[in-house]
Amino acid sequence: MIAAISGRALAAAARRAGYRPLVADLFCDNDMVALSERATMLAGDLRKGIDHKRLPQALLELAAGEPVEALVLGSGFEHDPAIVDDLARHFPLAGNSAVTVARVKDPRRLAEDCAALGISHPELRWDSPPDPENWLTKSAGGAGGGHVARANGASAKPGRYFQRFIRGQSVSALFLADGERAHVVGFSRQWASPAPGAPYRYGGAVRLRRFGRQDATRIGRWLSGLAERAGLIGLNSADFIPNEAGFHLVEINPRPGATLDIFDSPEAPLLKAHIDACRKKPFRVPRFDDCAAALVTYASRAIEGFPKFVWPDWTADRQPAGTALAAGDPVCTVFARGASATATRRAAEAQAAGLSRHWEGVLR
Repeated sequence: MIAAISGRALAAAARRAGYRPLVADLFCDNDMVALSERATMLAGDLRKGIDHKRLPQALLELAAGEPVEALVLGSGFEHDPAIVDDLARHFPLAGNSAVTVARVKDPRRLAEDCAALGISHPELRWDSPPDPENWLTKSAGGAGGGHVARANGASAKPGRYFQRFIRGQSVSALFLADGERAHVVGFSRQWASPAPGAPYRYGGAVRLRRFGRQDATRIGRWLSGLAERAGLIGLNSADFIPNEAGFHLVEINPRPGATLDIFDSPEAPLLKAHIDACRKKPFRVPRFDDCAAALVTYASRAIEGFPKFVWPDWTADRQPAGTALAAGDPVCTVFARGASATATRRAAEAQAAGLSRHWEGVLR
C-alpha cells in the first residue's frame, strides 16, 4: 500500500518490484491509476497537503479484502509525523517511525546531530536576521522546496525558521539505511523551477554518472552516522550544497523521494530494497553507466479544461483530459537519458518545451 501527495512514482517502482500496489494520493493521474491494482483520491490539496484526519479510514477502505504486505509513505507526512505511527497501527509500515521523521525534520535536532558528527550545516536562527539578504526562511517539516524563500525582511513566525543562505547548486544523495549504516545508491543534481511566492519550487533532477570517490566516501560516512543516531531505515535522501568550503548538509528527506524514477531499475528494484532494508534483510542496489533526468512541468496559466492528446512514452504523472488547472499546478513529468548530466537535462528541457504546445494555448 502506498500513500503520498503523488503516488505514481512509488506505484511504478512497486510494479517493477513485482508488487500489486494499492495507491492513495491527491491526483489519481491516469498513469497512476493504470499502474495501481486499486487507487483512491485522498482529501486535501497541494497547498494544505493531505487531510490526515480522513486518511486512516481512506486507507482501510482501499485495502478492504486485500492482504497488505507493507505500507510505504511518500511525501506529505513530514509536517505531522504523528500520523505515521497511527497508520502503523493498521498496516505493517515499511519506513521511518514518527520519532525518526520528527527528529530529522526538526531543524534544531538535525543541527545538533550534524555538529556531533562533524557535518557542515548552515547556521540557523529563529529571530529575524539583521542581514536578511544572506538568509532563507523555511517551514519546519517542509518538503519539496515550495516552502523555501529568501528572508527579504520576513518576520519571525511560529513554525518557520531562518537558515543562512549558501551559494551553490544542490546535490542530493539517495541512500538506503538499516538503522545503523547507510549505503549510497547514487547522486543527483537538482534544480528549481521558480514561481511567484515559491522561488525554490522543485524543477527536476539529473542522475550523475560520476561522483568523486573521496567525497562519496565522506558523505557515506556522514549518512551512516545520521542513520545510527536517528534510526533511519529504508530509502532516504540527503540534500547538500557544495562550495569551496566543502559539502554542507541542508536537509534529510526520510522517505523515498523525487529521484526514485531516475534511480530505479528492473534488475535491482529499489522498492524491494527499501522494504528489505526496513526489515534489516540484505538488499541489492542498481548500477548505472549513463545519466537520467526527470523534469516537472507546471502550468504557466490557468487551464479550464486540459486538452486530450497522445502522451509520449517519456512522460508520467499525466493530467487527465478535462481537468481544470490553476497557474502553477504540475502538468506532467518528463524523462530523458544521456551520456552527460548537462546534455541529459537539456534533452529533458527540449522535450518539455515541445510538449507544452499542447496546453499552453488552452486558457481559462
